[in-house]
Amino acid sequence: MARTPPLAETVLVTTHDLPLAGKLRDGFRHAGYRVDLFTSSEQVSEADEPVLLVFTGGTGTRAARRQAGEAARLSIPVFAVPGAGSVQQVPPAVTTTFSPPADPEEIVLVGTRLVERNRLRGATGIVGETDAMLEVMERVVQIAPVDATVLITGESGTGKELVARGIHALSRRRHRAFIPVNVAALSETLLESELFGHEKGAFTGAIDTRKGLFELASGGTIFLDEIGEMPPQTQTKLLRVLEQQEFHRVGGQKLIRVDVRILAATNQELQHLVMSGGFRKDLYYRLNVLAIALPPLRRRREDIPLLVDSFIRDASERHDRGPFRGISGEAMKILVRHRWPGNVRELRNLVESMVVLAPGRRIRAEDIPEDVRSGDGPLAVVPVARRAGDRGGEGVQSLRPQLEFLFRTMMEMKVDIEDLRREFEDFQAGEEESMALIGGVGERGGDEVVERPSRGEIVVERGVGEGGERGSGEGVAAVGEVEAGAEEEPTLEGERDSATPQAPPPGTVAYRPGMSLEDMEVEVIRAVLDSVDWNRRRAAGILGIGERTLYRKVRKYKLDQEIGYGPDGERE
Repeated sequence: MARTPPLAETVLVTTHDLPLAGKLRDGFRHAGYRVDLFTSSEQVSEADEPVLLVFTGGTGTRAARRQAGEAARLSIPVFAVPGAGSVQQVPPAVTTTFSPPADPEEIVLVGTRLVERNRLRGATGIVGETDAMLEVMERVVQIAPVDATVLITGESGTGKELVARGIHALSRRRHRAFIPVNVAALSETLLESELFGHEKGAFTGAIDTRKGLFELASGGTIFLDEIGEMPPQTQTKLLRVLEQQEFHRVGGQKLIRVDVRILAATNQELQHLVMSGGFRKDLYYRLNVLAIALPPLRRRREDIPLLVDSFIRDASERHDRGPFRGISGEAMKILVRHRWPGNVRELRNLVESMVVLAPGRRIRAEDIPEDVRSGDGPLAVVPVARRAGDRGGEGVQSLRPQLEFLFRTMMEMKVDIEDLRREFEDFQAGEEESMALIGGVGERGGDEVVERPSRGEIVVERGVGEGGERGSGEGVAAVGEVEAGAEEEPTLEGERDSATPQAPPPGTVAYRPGMSLEDMEVEVIRAVLDSVDWNRRRAAGILGIGERTLYRKVRKYKLDQEIGYGPDGERE
């Protein structure tokens, strides 16, 4: 289904290679963009809402350098496909280069994802170039068009609401309401009334009928922040909204139906809350349809200079402080080295204070607070998950906090021990497998290790069940040569002749001395592609990598040339 961009977004495609330009025009149009075929005499700035420039050749010309530079000044990404059979210089402003012969499908896929990511940054202010943040933005772009519920997790201050706003901004509901609700900030009685509304006379003070936030958000998106703090009674009512899109107002009998997308966020481990009875298991699984985990700032330190620059521009504009002189290299090193327990929120507040307190001069290391310079932050405390219904007062006193603390700590230790046990078992399995590949003979966990002394090979075949029955045939077999000159034994009845070479079974990958990791990767990719009849989308899912990564590897290893593709990009 074609996407409908919020604006008249235009992709500019040059006409150096007309067949490729035609395929790109059709692909981007199907993705929902307007496409203009661009000549060397035209100006990028004259186009209507340009979002991407694609050179199909001619990258070594003066006109190409001029147009690429103009696009860069307008913050428009530039793709280039140098002409085949010649060495063409690529302009410095080009952001991505595709080696000829280029796959139009890959260019369209990469281009649309990049445009969506840039729109996400513009709509939300999300800043980040590390792999962790690029993965988050890629996931937002994938999730936004559908209406499924999303659970956003991460430490406090990592930007969970920004991600929620980004999902709404890229969705089909972007022209309707986005209503954020801080569940932890409302008492149990008030929370239910705020979410679902109430009828006149439902409780003391209810002097009139009032619509709840779910009704006000109908057609749009509601964001439930700190969902782990929701009391049990409200959890039950929320579960019905998620499943049936209907509810009753407080004190009402009329069934209210709504069309609303629910985004939820928490800085707690909901799985631990489920184990301790503080959160409904069925509600957890209903919320966790799609998930996005935000990394803490200490795990994306390379983004700190970008965040600082962004916060400086924002604070200078809001406080009218004029041009900011910048931050010294030593001061920036201190900021990058700090652990930032408050994450991005803490960094933003610190930068704002520096902009206000040091106007007209460069920030030096001594201008940074002492606790940040020395690395002495707040004392670390062991987090203890509270029951969702605990709101203070006598209820909290009756929970016997010391026992509650011990119980929850023990539950968390149990989970950690289970994780360590599984990791150790995986490690043991890897060690045993390595020994089998080197020369061991045996059986472990459904794997069959067969020694063929007549050829000096050891084949480890996956998918062998009890009794010697083979499974679906999917899996990998490794073949390694043993010590040369091994004494041959007579072949048994039904076995192959020792003098007749036998290829590994279909669907296996063979290792032989002298093969590199790259050689093995080629064999694995080829085997998976063959197993799905070269359906690259399915193959990417099986391999656990992105489609673009698979496209790049197929091109790198020239695997597409083995089966042949016609000029239209289809198999011949």
